[in-house]
Amino acid sequence: MSGSFRRLISGRSTAVLLASLGAGTMATGVLLNENGSLAAEAKKKLYPPSSDFPDLRKHNNCMATALTPAVYAKLRDKLTPNNWTLDQCIQTGVDNPGHPFIKTVGCVAGDEESYEVTQLTSNNRVPHMSRDHFLFDKPVSPLLTCAFMARDWPDARGIWHNNEKTFLIWINEEDHTRVISMEKGGNMKRVFERFCSGLKQVEHLIQERGWEFMWNERLGYILTCPSNLGTGLRAGVHVRLPNLSKDPRFSKILDNLRLQKRGTGGVDTAATGDTFDISNLDRLGKSEVELVQLVVNGVNYLIECEKQLEKGQDIQVPAPLVMFKK
Repeated sequence: MSGSFRRLISGRSTAVLLASLGAGTMATGVLLNENGSLAAEAKKKLYPPSSDFPDLRKHNNCMATALTPAVYAKLRDKLTPNNWTLDQCIQTGVDNPGHPFIKTVGCVAGDEESYEVTQLTSNNRVPHMSRDHFLFDKPVSPLLTCAFMARDWPDARGIWHNNEKTFLIWINEEDHTRVISMEKGGNMKRVFERFCSGLKQVEHLIQERGWEFMWNERLGYILTCPSNLGTGLRAGVHVRLPNLSKDPRFSKILDNLRLQKRGTGGVDTAATGDTFDISNLDRLGKSEVELVQLVVNGVNYLIECEKQLEKGQDIQVPAPLVMFKK
C-alpha cells in the first residue's frame, strides 16, 4: 500500500468509524497482469494518444463527459504500481455507451493507486439465497464484465451471514468486502445499529491480522466504482408507490431530496410493478449518520405524497437539499 494511503481506521473518530450502511462497500483491488507494463510500452511506441482516443460522441456516462483528448494524452501511458492503465479504467465506459435506468460512471479502479495515477476523480447467490438478496449471482451485466468482475468465477467468492440472515458479508462481488444489514419492516434505526456493531467486530478481526480497510483523507473509503467513494454508504428502502411513481414530478422530487430509485433486484433492474428501491444518491458530503437520516426523511416524504395522491390531493415538489456545506 502506498505511503499516501497508510492510515489506520482505528486512528479515526468514533463517529466516522460507523462507516457504511446497507450494501456499503469497504475495500477494493484487482489482481493484474504482470505483463501490463510491457504491453503499455509497446502501445506507446506504436500509436500516439490521438489515435487511441475513443469515440465518445454517442456515450452518456460521467467518463465520456469528463474525458478530453488532452486529459487522455496526459494520462494514457501512466501506470500504477500494479501495471493498471487508464485504458483499463475506462474500458467499461467505452464498451457501454449508456444505461437504461441510470447515468453510469463509466470507469472503475483496478487498485487504490488508480485514483491518484489516472486521476479518476478529476474534473468533476444458492438460487433461493440469490432471490432473497442474500447471495450475489455471477456478473452478467456488460457494465461489470467489461471491468473483469466475472474473472475466475466462482473462485474466491463467498458469503457469511448470521442465523437470522439480517447481517451479511459478501466477499469479492464488486469489491473485496460488502457489509450488509437488512430486515423487513421500517425500523431503520435497528438496521443501522446492527450494521455499526457488526462492522466494528469485522474491522477488529481484520486489524488483529494486520490488515485494514483502504481509506485516505481526500477520497474516504477506496472502492472499485468512483461513485461509491467517501462513506461507501447506501441505505436503501423497498417501498410501493403506485400513485407517485406515475406522477410526472416523481423524478424531480427524488432529485431534490438527493435520492435515487432502482429496481428491487439491483442497479441493473427496472422496478417491478410499483415497488422501488429508494436510496441515497450521494456517498460524499455528509456523514454516515446524516446520509441515513436523509433517506429516512426522504422516504417519509414520498410516503406522505403517496397518501395525498391516493386521496386526490395535490403534492408539492420540495426545495433542493444542499449537499455540500460551505
